[in-house]
Amino acid sequence: MSIGMMAELPLHYSPWTSMQTPFVSKPIKRSAFLDVYRGSAVLLMIIFHFFWDLQNFGFIEFSVYDPFWVHFRSLILTLFLTAIGWSTYITLTNTKRPSFWKRDLKLFISAGAISLATYFAMPNQWIYFGILHFIFVASLLIRPIAKWPLGCALLGAAITFIYQSTDWLFFPNAFSTITDYIVLPKRTLDIVFPFPWIGVVLIGPLLGYLNWHKCPTPEHAITHVLAFMGRYALPIYLIHQVFLFSLVASVKMVLTL
Repeated sequence: MSIGMMAELPLHYSPWTSMQTPFVSKPIKRSAFLDVYRGSAVLLMIIFHFFWDLQNFGFIEFSVYDPFWVHFRSLILTLFLTAIGWSTYITLTNTKRPSFWKRDLKLFISAGAISLATYFAMPNQWIYFGILHFIFVASLLIRPIAKWPLGCALLGAAITFIYQSTDWLFFPNAFSTITDYIVLPKRTLDIVFPFPWIGVVLIGPLLGYLNWHKCPTPEHAITHVLAFMGRYALPIYLIHQVFLFSLVASVKMVLTL
């Protein structure tokens, strides 16, 4: 090394320590637009469950099989599930060594907690494969291929099209068949079938590829609230129904005094 080169280096420079310094990736900045997107799904979910609670205590007539509410629930699932593929793409393409174990662990524990709580509260309808269970499995499945958003989107669109136009992927009795071999309830409070919803998850990476998460978000109190709900979607999901159910039950109790 020449004297001229040494003069350009800091006094504490050491070739050995320089080579040993690990790469430190910058944390990914949260997307306000993606938080608002996910928060919108949370808000719609709360509305859906509030109406379910009102019906459960006899305040209104409500059926989850009504076409309006079927499409309403489909919208909620679409927002949640596209966000999975979308956020996975962002993490994989913006992080040198992406780590998902914390998120996976939270989802696994949360899904188990939902199953356990509903098993003791409503043993004849407990949730054994609801939205959290599906999100956990879908997150694992999308991860190896999320870096190829166009291929994912084509596969997702194909799955959705086949499901809508044929009966090849229509398995209404899939879980009923399982219950013949495993002790599971014939009815459940929440269930998400693999098809067409895995196709919706596969479309998510395309939104990341198109940089939707970089869309400007207007500075407004509503967007701030939605962004907050999107950032804390999991804890809100876990506690919102306890609050809503208790609230409606309390009102019912007061009115019947």
